[in-house]
Order: sequence, then structure tokens, then C-alpha cells
Amino acid sequence: MAGKDRGKTGKVLRVDTKAGKVLVEGLNMVKKHARPTKQGEKGQTISLASPLYMAKVMLFCSSCGKGVRVHTRISESKNGAITKERLCAQCKNII
Repeated sequence: MAGKDRGKTGKVLRVDTKAGKVLVEGLNMVKKHARPTKQGEKGQTISLASPLYMAKVMLFCSSCGKGVRVHTRISESKNGAITKERLCAQCKNII
């Protein structure tokens, strides 16, 4: 993750390929001020996760313990099925 939440990790909740953005749980939090809906109720401040550009996030490699670039490997199994695997660019383990 780059920017104000650099170094943090989180779970991807939603991907918008058309806009090129992802929504990550607990990152890029913004505060929204809500008006009172009923009479006598107080207004409040709500923290929401905001989408951020895909270029700012990386996959997390559990064996390296950090965000890494990804390589792909295409392999063929014994029954003839072709599989595509994502590999960590540093340690070459399957992500």
C-alpha cells in the first residue's frame, strides 16, 4: 500500500475494474458527517473505507512477510489441464 496508509495490510472487499479501484478493509478511511434524522437526535461522524487506485496496492506474500510484485507461471498437469499460478517475484513461492 502506498500513500498515507503505507505498510498496512487488509482484505480486499470490492474491485471496480472499470474505474481501476479497489476497496480495502480498514484502509483509506474518510470521515463522513451525518445529519440528525430525527428531532432531538444528535449528528455524528462516521468513518468509512474509501476506494483507492489499484496501482497503489500490492499482493502480500506470507513467506516473505511483505508486499511483493507478482510473476506468473503456466503449467500443465498430467491430465492435460493448464493452470496459471501467481508467484512471489522474490522468493518464487505460490501466493
